[in-house]
Amino acid sequence: MPSQRVSPSAGSVPNHRKTAIVNPWQLTTSRRNLSPGCLVVTGSSTRGAVSRRSCCLSSRGRLLVRAFPSERLLGNAPQGHSEGTPLPDSKAELPPVIRRAELVAFALVALLVIVVVAVLYLARAFFLPITMAFIIGTMLSPAASLLERYRIPRPLGAVLIVLAVGAAVTFMVGLIASPVMEWSSRLPELGAILRDKLHVFDRPLALWQELQSMVGGSDTLATFQLPKFEWVQPTLEFLSPTFTEFLLFIATLILFIASWKDLRRALVMTFSERQARLRTLRILNELEVHLGNYLLTVTMINIGVGILTGAICAVAGMPNPAGLGALAAALNFVPIIGPVAMFVVLVAVGIIASPTIGAGLIAPACFTVLTFMEGHFVTPTIVGRRLSLNALAVFLALAFWTWLWGPMGAFLSSPLLIVGLIVKEHLMPVNSPQLPEE
Repeated sequence: MPSQRVSPSAGSVPNHRKTAIVNPWQLTTSRRNLSPGCLVVTGSSTRGAVSRRSCCLSSRGRLLVRAFPSERLLGNAPQGHSEGTPLPDSKAELPPVIRRAELVAFALVALLVIVVVAVLYLARAFFLPITMAFIIGTMLSPAASLLERYRIPRPLGAVLIVLAVGAAVTFMVGLIASPVMEWSSRLPELGAILRDKLHVFDRPLALWQELQSMVGGSDTLATFQLPKFEWVQPTLEFLSPTFTEFLLFIATLILFIASWKDLRRALVMTFSERQARLRTLRILNELEVHLGNYLLTVTMINIGVGILTGAICAVAGMPNPAGLGALAAALNFVPIIGPVAMFVVLVAVGIIASPTIGAGLIAPACFTVLTFMEGHFVTPTIVGRRLSLNALAVFLALAFWTWLWGPMGAFLSSPLLIVGLIVKEHLMPVNSPQLPEE
């Protein structure tokens, strides 16, 4: 604000202060009772400033009011008023308290996220079966609605659906468990065979030992042994849920499918505004459609992968091709980690069962080509038409839920990511760009 000398009585103020006598009404300082004969001091050289907005000083019987550059004068303010009217502040003039409030809000949200993650991790025995039942129940709800069209009560349809899914899972586990039990009983023999097959790497290992001795490294390969199989039982115990968790999952799944319509209605009617009810209804409809389509599509794709993997193993002369195909179909439900684990299994089985290492690597190579085609062309083409998933988001979700809940969390990572994307699209919609009018 340029300084103006409005009254000659302002000469009592030192020269290094820029002063102007104005009507207090012209100040944008709100709720200040100032006398009409006060001195308004602008600039930053005034000493004794106490507050952020203004300060009053005594100088030879006059009041000195500190006016900051953000204070503006009103040219046509009415006379006879002792209280000023503030002008609306712009975004550039907001006090720094707003930034501190945003920082506090961010810290509170971060603490809330940490607490929620800690609760989910510590109480996984409760939240994992419940969450899995909700996700799978939402996926299977369209099947229950289809059975209702044929005059089958929804509770009975829920029981029939769960029994059918349980029978399919039991069949898959039976195909996988048969060769696993057979191979586990022959572990010492298979270990000796694998050791004999790996003698072809003796010369590269000897060269590596010489290189290590030249650079002064430790001779770790001289005592190289095949890994022991003491981890099999702990791994199976980790993968298999307890009876209580399994019972909680089955009961919650049946009740969720049977009462899905009532739950939808109750959730929609929770909100009083019509717009909120419509938004909630759209979210629930999209969750049911997208999760159901995802389960059906991914199941069909994985069955195809399992059949082709079994055929590859049969042509390559590997033992138990049906079990290996069922294992490939089951592991393919877990993105990224499942195909990698299946590739390792095929390499180990191929080296043991084939006469040469080259022949044993045929099936893993064909499986790599198959999973590459499925992951980069088939699944994105079919699933991507309905809901596109970012590869980085899928990987991060897989890593997080696998760390939090183990293999079951890895299975739930993609469905939970779909749920998050659908909710985000409805609660925080992105405005599509529009062309300017001509």
